Parts: sequence; structure tokens; C-alpha cells
Amino acid sequence: MSSKYIALPKGVSEKSFDAAIKEYRAILGEANVIVAEELLVSYNKIMIPDEDEHHTPSAAICPSSVEEVQRCLAVCNKYKVPVWPVSTGRNFGYGTTAPANRGQVVMDLRRMNRILEVDAELCTCLLEPGVTYQQLYDYLQEHKIPLWLSCPAPSSIVGPVGNALDRGVGYTPYGEHFLFSCGMEVVMPNGDILRTGMGSLPGSNTAQVFKWGYGPYLDGIFTQSNYGVVTKMGFWLLPAPPAFKPFVIRYQDEADIVQAVETLRPLRIANIVPNAVVIVHALWELGSMLKRAEHFDGTGTIPDSVVRRLVKENNVGMWNVYCGLYGSPEQVEVNWKIVQGAVKASGKGELLTQEQVGDDPVFKYRADLMQGKMNMREMGLYNWRGGGGSCWFAPVSQARGSETLKQMAMAKTILDKYGFDYVAEFIVGWRDMHHIVDLLFDRTDPQQMKAAKACFGELLEEFSKAGYGTYRVNTAFMDKVADYYGPVKRDVNRKIKLALDPNGIIAPGKSGIWATGGKVI
Repeated sequence: MSSKYIALPKGVSEKSFDAAIKEYRAILGEANVIVAEELLVSYNKIMIPDEDEHHTPSAAICPSSVEEVQRCLAVCNKYKVPVWPVSTGRNFGYGTTAPANRGQVVMDLRRMNRILEVDAELCTCLLEPGVTYQQLYDYLQEHKIPLWLSCPAPSSIVGPVGNALDRGVGYTPYGEHFLFSCGMEVVMPNGDILRTGMGSLPGSNTAQVFKWGYGPYLDGIFTQSNYGVVTKMGFWLLPAPPAFKPFVIRYQDEADIVQAVETLRPLRIANIVPNAVVIVHALWELGSMLKRAEHFDGTGTIPDSVVRRLVKENNVGMWNVYCGLYGSPEQVEVNWKIVQGAVKASGKGELLTQEQVGDDPVFKYRADLMQGKMNMREMGLYNWRGGGGSCWFAPVSQARGSETLKQMAMAKTILDKYGFDYVAEFIVGWRDMHHIVDLLFDRTDPQQMKAAKACFGELLEEFSKAGYGTYRVNTAFMDKVADYYGPVKRDVNRKIKLALDPNGIIAPGKSGIWATGGKVI
């Protein structure tokens, strides 16, 4: 049956949705309730290998305050309308602003974009979800506050709140973003306002300095979940160090990644190298500045011989390890000697400083990220193959060289089966590694769409069988990943959902967590 809407929420009649839209408009104003198909296009623009129609929103609502979020959730409960909250919606390879399931209403929080507090002495800030890294960076520069951010690769166009809630990572010593968050304000599904940690105490002034508060620590359950709408979040910021020394270690053979990890892990655990180290494959480096078709016009995966040629022509390594040293000049000098000794003892890798690489735009990009500066160069990856398709595969492993080599071999075998290139990097935490593979494909080509979906599914299956869980996934595969983590975890997540959100109105399906009508589905 035809409808005036491009989609309807599952189980909601057009009459009920009409009533809900009318009430949203009374709360937010006409301009902030979007139902016209042509205006919803940006909320249905996805890059993942799934059909657009599976993620078509029924509407978008744009609150500007906590009170408006509360009132909108009351309407959602009244008419059983599901909402999909987004902050900036720029998590490209994970789903962007589009809802996980057709007909969900996007709750766009970008109008909630106030920097509520920056404490230069305690090095903290309190932000709303619509604040971008660029906005916060500009604020610090304008007010001459000597604090550094930690941002992910899309930097300027994404926001700290959304990135931390999805447990994203950056490249400074504060690169584990959720770890360096402190205190949340959450609008619960019933409209109650929860302030986590010390924020629950009336008159508290320690909500942004002490994470734990009293009793069970709750902040974690609001990450990668659908238990509430986070409307404020505190963060710790890095004091600008007196000295910063970025460097790169280039390795010329793919198998050298074993030595790279074995060399860097002890330095990382000991905090000699304090930042989140990134180990970048040649095709990730080359893809950000070249177009594939200009160097290889064949079918299938780009041959290793072509990659090796491009490596030589463009003066990059097969693997490129980017690190930074932070502290006083004396500290940096001592740690630099330790790094030099470790690389020399390993017998592999070319160690290069900023002075040695000169005006290298790729190095500059990485150096910018390691000091929290905005730089969008990496978005050039989307020109490598073209066609607007990107799907980020993100398994985790121990920080061991052997594990890295094994994961690379597994990924390359599966990608080659479907004709896709190995465009990847490893981000080394203290003891773990995030293996980020950007599955790039042409969304305008039905065959590539089909192949990319099958390829991603096989990557998930084979890595999960081998004990490598993914830490984050796009909206088309959330249920599948939830199944891999087992029935007990999934059942606990569902029970929490039912207790907090019995009508299942907030982001149904997020991370494979569902509830409806008080019953688990």
C-alpha cells in the first residue's frame, strides 16, 4: 500500500506515524522534522555493501537540547516509534547516518553542538554530541589553551562523543578514546537523566576528573549500545608537550611486519613510545594519493609486482610504522636513543625523522594526526578504486608479530578470492592490535556490490573461527557479529535492553541488541 512517507517504522501504522510527526513538530518546529524524500537523501547515503532501501529512514528529527530529546523520546514511547541517534554521522565504513533498519527515525544530534566547559588546568572538557574535532580544535586555538586532542583519521568532520561511544581510536598518547573519557549525561528511554560516575552527586565538581563514582561503573554499557541517548560527555585532553618528535620506520618486505611488531611492542608497553602506533601497508599509503586505474587496468586483485613498483616509485615502504616521542627535550632525546638502539638491533627497517623525509605530504599527514591536528588527506583512499564503496573490517589480535602475519595472510587470501585489494593498517595499543582493512569497491557495479558483501561476510566468518573478534562493524552485519560472541553475551545484552527500554525505541538492532513489546526477539 502506498504511503506519503518513503518508509514507515516497522509495526507503526501511517495514522500513528502522522500523529507522532505532528507531536515532533510541536516540540522541534517544522524545519527540524524532516520527512520529504529529497531532504532525507543525506540520511540514506551509505558506503557499505548493502542495498540503500534496507537503511531508508522514515524521517529525521533534530533536537537542540536535552529537554527536546526527552520530549521526543516520550513521543517515541507513546507511538512505539524507533529512533536511531547519530552525532555527526561520519563513520563512513561503518554505516554513516543511515539507520540500521528500514523505517527507523534518525535522531540527528548535530544541533547539540556546545562546548560546555574546558578546564585548562585540569586538562578536561565537557561536550555535547554535535561538537566536531575541528570545532574543539578551533576553540583551543582561539583561546590559546595549550591542550592537544586525539582524533581519528576523518578528524575535522567527526566528533569526540560519537567516536568514543563507538570505541574509536586515534594516534596520540590518548588514542584509546573511551579510556580517556570521563563522565556522561544520558537520557534514558523513559526520559530520566542519568549522570554517570561522580556526576550523579548533586553539586559535584569532580565528574570530569574521577571516572568511577560509587557502585557499579555504568559508562561502558552506553558504548556500542542502544540503552540511552548520550547528551554530554567529558574527556581528558593531553597537555601540549614541550617537545614532540615524529618518526617513521619503513620496511621493504611484507614479512618484515613480524620484526616491526616485535621491535615496537616492548617500547609501547614500556611507554617509551607512548602513542598509538600505526603500521600502514603500502596500498593504504599509495591509495590516499593515487588512482588504481592509472597504474593497473586488469581485473581482480592488483598484483604484488605492481605494488612493489609503486612502492619504489613513490618512496614509501611496504610497511610504514609511524610513532611519536613526547615530553621534555631531555626525555625525548633519551627515548630517541632507545628507539634507535631497538631498530638497529632488529636488523631491519629504515628509521627516518621529519628532517630526513623533508616535505613529504604523507609523513606530514601522520605527524599531524599524532599531535591532534586536523588533516583529511586519508579520505583520498576513496579515489583509489572509486565508486563510493567502503566497508571497514576491524579484527583485533594480540600485539605479536606472528599474529600480524597470520591475519594479513588470511585477509589477503579472502580478498583475492573476490578480486579486492589488501588496503590495511594495524594500530598497536599497549598489548593489542586493531587490524583495519578498508574493503574498497564500486557501489555502482552490481557485481562488485555482491562480491563485496560476500567477501565481508567470509572475512567475519573465517576470522571469528580463528578466534579474532571484530571490535566494531557496519550496520548490515551487526547481528552476525553478535552471534559470533555467543548466546550468553547476547542474552545479557537483551535483558539489559528489556529492563531499560521495554518498548525497544532506541536504535533497535544496534550491536545486535533487540527488544520489542517487552519480549526478546
